Amino acid sequence: MKDILFLCKGGTKMSQIIVAQNVHGIVLTCENRAIQLDENGNEISLQINRLLPLTLHCALLISGSAEGRDMGNALKNFLAGEKLSDVQDIYGTALAYLSTEYERFMRKKCELLPIDPIHHVSFILSGKTDRDRNMPFRLYYIWTKKKLPQLDGDEISHAFSLPRRMGLEFRLNKMCKENASLKDILKSVREAMEQLKGKGEVSGPFSFATITQEGFQSLNP
Repeated sequence: MKDILFLCKGGTKMSQIIVAQNVHGIVLTCENRAIQLDENGNEISLQINRLLPLTLHCALLISGSAEGRDMGNALKNFLAGEKLSDVQDIYGTALAYLSTEYERFMRKKCELLPIDPIHHVSFILSGKTDRDRNMPFRLYYIWTKKKLPQLDGDEISHAFSLPRRMGLEFRLNKMCKENASLKDILKSVREAMEQLKGKGEVSGPFSFATITQEGFQSLNP
């Protein structure tokens, strides 16, 4: 748990991610903003798409370092060759593959710059399983640790956010347990993002998407 708390100390530098799932599907939301360090150690603000569809029924949300997008793309290409579709199978594969990619990334980074929390990256894997009709949609949080193996993961019950928004998570968990429609859950998430934007805690741009029995669907224009 200490490792998770370490990752969440991002303040306004950490882009917002919100996920929620129930029997109807999954709602995915992210702020597509990142902070990167140049060769002199200066912070550079940039935009990246933190929401990456992996398969028809599976997607990856990327938190932290912008290089996480490259790791996600490498995973997507690997999964295409493995022909995996069930998120439970993809989770185990993703954890091992992303661990290798992260270690390679950190070795390269540490040749240029000291280790800094801004270099850390985490992922939320979301998707559908055919093994459990009562709980067909799953969320997994994959985070970096300070010791080997440097990536670990665990399943998310219903709702989760990075940085943590405990009041919002409580509301979303309640909605998910009551099997609220994805439309209502999405409305609540959109309202939360607008409230955070009004407070200056997020700036956008944002990505919204769902995963249902029909597959991944982007809700952006």
